[in-house]
Amino acid sequence: MTTKTTILSAVALAGVAFVAAPASAQVAGIATSSPEAVIVRSQARINAYQQIETQYAAQIQQVRTLRQETATLQQSLDTNKDGQLSQQEVQANPTVVQQIQQKEQAIQTASQPIVLAQTYAIEQLINDYANVQQQVINQKKIQIMLTPDAIQWAPEVVNVTDDLVNVLNQRVPAVQITPPADWRPRQESLQTQQTVSQVILQVAQQQAAQQAAQQQQQQQQPTGR
Repeated sequence: MTTKTTILSAVALAGVAFVAAPASAQVAGIATSSPEAVIVRSQARINAYQQIETQYAAQIQQVRTLRQETATLQQSLDTNKDGQLSQQEVQANPTVVQQIQQKEQAIQTASQPIVLAQTYAIEQLINDYANVQQQVINQKKIQIMLTPDAIQWAPEVVNVTDDLVNVLNQRVPAVQITPPADWRPRQESLQTQQTVSQVILQVAQQQAAQQAAQQQQQQQQPTGR
């Protein structure tokens, strides 16, 4: 019963530090990267999201609380405790289902200004991305630019994400997070915001898993006499 906005709200709560990959060597001919990968790592995007977390701290806390309450309600529907909700379990308690729907609607309402601010920041980066890409293409003498999922295997040297990030940081060092009153996001911007949010969430989950594994390993280590 999780909505798309619920996923995006979770991303707004994740504070993620991205580690830059090693600098790419000279590339000639074929190169690979994606706008989303570049935008995720751009300093302007990182700074903008930090500003959004500060400006919308109350809404973010509200979303966090609502998500916890929703999860508790969903667990109460799982009467056989198998981690999944059957149609019979859902139909058995319509009152709880209605409460979940109301909380998800509240999450969507609280998340709306957060998502709008993120999308506005990202759209400003998208607006100059074609120029960023062309600059790197000219510098690297690239003849073909592909997305990573279009290649089964290639040496790391063909990845020009670092180069694109560096140029984007130079061309767009900062973006605004408060859109004009009459601003409406383009579909491309909304899709990119969703993809960026999913990448951030995945990185946050990976980091949490790594930290948990490290803590478990430390606890299992024998103590000295």
